[in-house]
Amino acid sequence: MTTVAKEKGLKVVARNRKAYHDYLIEDTFEAGMVLSGTEVKALRAGRASLVDGFATVRDAEIWLEGVHIPEYTEATWNNHTPRRRRKLLLHKAEIAKLIQKDKESGYTIVPLSMYFKDGYAKVEIALAKGKRTYDKRQTLRAQQDEREAQRAVSARRQR
Repeated sequence: MTTVAKEKGLKVVARNRKAYHDYLIEDTFEAGMVLSGTEVKALRAGRASLVDGFATVRDAEIWLEGVHIPEYTEATWNNHTPRRRRKLLLHKAEIAKLIQKDKESGYTIVPLSMYFKDGYAKVEIALAKGKRTYDKRQTLRAQQDEREAQRAVSARRQR
């Protein structure tokens, strides 16, 4: 009998950088996902897109929608649908907190990253509030000022 070595560590499959630009992130949660075999194989190949993804509440459960996991090319007739709804696995207290905040105006649940943690597929979701246009400009300006300050410090050190 042979034993397969268990995966260790973190392997990031996809990140949603646009979420940090469009939303003010208030709280993050790590959730497991209910996936089919071909979805796991496609994720292990490093293919997924979180750009249009969001989470909804249905029957006291959290569902991930709009996330694109492309079909696994080596699969046969039993391949999965790329943008299907996927159930998220969270603790009851986390689900209750997300449901309560989701009911409030302006809050949404967005996926930030998808990764493998010790061999298990996980998704990092965030409770977020949408930014207005002036908030986005303000954030960009602050980042630009920070970069200029770092350049000035590094230029000063080189002399």
